[in-house]
Amino acid sequence: MTVSVDMGTDGTGSSVPIDVEELLATRLLVQGNSGSGKSHLLRRLLEGSAGMVQQVIIDPEGDFVTLAEPFGHVVIEASDHSEREIARFATRIREHRASVVLSLEGVDVEAQMRCAAAFIAAMFDAPREHWFPALVVVDEAQLFAPAAAGDVPDDIRRASLTAMTNLMCRGRKRGLAGIIATQRLAKLAKNVAAEASNFLMGRTFLDIDMARAADLLGMDRRQAEQIRDLQRGSFLALGPAISRRPVAVKIGPVKTSARSGGVMLLPLPEQAPAADMRDLLLAPVPIEPTLPLVAPAPRPVPAAEVIDAIERPAPAALPDAEPVDPGKLAEAIDRALRDLVADPDSGFRANAVLFQDFQTRCRMLGVSAASIGLAEFGRRLAATRAGIDLAGDEDWNQAMALAAELPDDMLGAFLLIARAAREGDACPSNDAIAAVYGTQSPGRVKRLLAFIEQRGLIASRTDLAGKRTIAVPQLGWTTAPSEAQAA
Repeated sequence: MTVSVDMGTDGTGSSVPIDVEELLATRLLVQGNSGSGKSHLLRRLLEGSAGMVQQVIIDPEGDFVTLAEPFGHVVIEASDHSEREIARFATRIREHRASVVLSLEGVDVEAQMRCAAAFIAAMFDAPREHWFPALVVVDEAQLFAPAAAGDVPDDIRRASLTAMTNLMCRGRKRGLAGIIATQRLAKLAKNVAAEASNFLMGRTFLDIDMARAADLLGMDRRQAEQIRDLQRGSFLALGPAISRRPVAVKIGPVKTSARSGGVMLLPLPEQAPAADMRDLLLAPVPIEPTLPLVAPAPRPVPAAEVIDAIERPAPAALPDAEPVDPGKLAEAIDRALRDLVADPDSGFRANAVLFQDFQTRCRMLGVSAASIGLAEFGRRLAATRAGIDLAGDEDWNQAMALAAELPDDMLGAFLLIARAAREGDACPSNDAIAAVYGTQSPGRVKRLLAFIEQRGLIASRTDLAGKRTIAVPQLGWTTAPSEAQAA
């Protein structure tokens, strides 16, 4: 049975449906100038498919938060949360199959791009068991996938563009069906727009946008002129989920509306007499107190006060601080590291941020960790995550020397494997390595192991039973065979 949403009527009055199952596999691109009815079209599609499929809406203007009450969408206000929290929310959204609206209203463009990039990337990197089908609607997509560099820093633009490209190019296998809407095709990155197989083209006037829209619809130059004449709420539709030939569709009514409402004429208030209005508008502005530009002259100090200050005995020197017992210091540092590793969020935070947390924990334990720098902290943290003690063990000094060429974030994973190999324990599973590496992506774990193996630090093999063994050849250590994916 075909599951479809009635989008409106064509020129003959017949309904024009969108096949939701086909849409999940082929994606959708919506284009139209401001005021052409793009948000109305998206709202019609979302209202019609609510309850059929999970919906995730990235909303730069907060227009779709009104879906929450009638359809049960959860609204996430980006301005109330950090970037790391937004990424964690995205992971939970995929796990629990909740329909949400990520409202980016109230934050600047750079923050919107960072937030959207983290959100989409976290959904994309979700574990395979959470790859449920979902419609991912991105309004004003040209903000998140710009065709050219602008005023936004390059690293932010690249992160946002990469997330959008993954959504449209590789999201289908993960159950993510991208639905993107843009005011101008010329401002949208071609790699993102080209992955859509369904199109709804609204009114546009610039020749470059008309040419790209006509090319996507398979129309010649003369036929493209009709795009300029489309009425508000009317679109030319084409695609396997809609129609095999371009068809004009008038979008039907919706149940909800944006918080801002439509633009319409309102009667002006009764005007006060011109003289009164002038007095009202040009009333004196109160002067706010400001700091003086010149510092006031210091108060003259009487001679008696100066003589008294000279003759007053000097305060007793403070006693030297008692030296901290080295054993107590080492114990406190070890405890702070263990407590830090026990925090489930610590694997997803940068070492520089964790270092500040570590110093605070040491001070709360009554010691100062000033003797440990950031580099030493990274080594100790990786060892603690791997469950090893570096003190007084020559074998681990050799292992640390071997790992000197690895990036800091890979050290913990290598030490985890080395510990299992030294003790002859079962080979760590991908999940155990991912927890130490600070990721939830199986693909990143595979690339991590391949990177370490290319440098000759480990050698892995998988037997016919599917069990993996990893050796550290230069130290002569080998793990016991075990399943790569824990049950």
